[in-house]
Amino acid sequence: MTTITNAPARIVSTDAADEWIERLTEMHGQLMFHQSGGCCDGSAPMCFPRGEFRVGAQDVLLGTLVRDTPVWIGAAQFEYWRHTQITIDVVPGRGAGMSLEAPEGVRFIVRSRVFTDDEIEALNVAGEPPHGGDFVED
Repeated sequence: MTTITNAPARIVSTDAADEWIERLTEMHGQLMFHQSGGCCDGSAPMCFPRGEFRVGAQDVLLGTLVRDTPVWIGAAQFEYWRHTQITIDVVPGRGAGMSLEAPEGVRFIVRSRVFTDDEIEALNVAGEPPHGGDFVED
């Protein structure tokens, strides 16, 4: 029996980020994001051509954005942020890293908001999100 919930998306993006995802997809093919918990730019969402970053068995799939772009997060970082909805946005500037947008004069960032009690309950009913070991990323 499948339970239908009105669980909120764990990951969303702004219109500006969607425009850059579209642009980068045209330049590089299908994309993916990975959010890790490093310091400085290591805590920024990193955008890669899909399959260039190897997703680990402990990585958690937050969901997908425009162009079916998956967003993964490290398991330890997910535990810190499981109670928040993460928004990927883009701002002018250049981050230090290997993310695809870096040479374009913009950088992806994350914003977040805490889920309401009702949203957390809906997420609990929906169950845990998939992990990298649950399937093979193409």
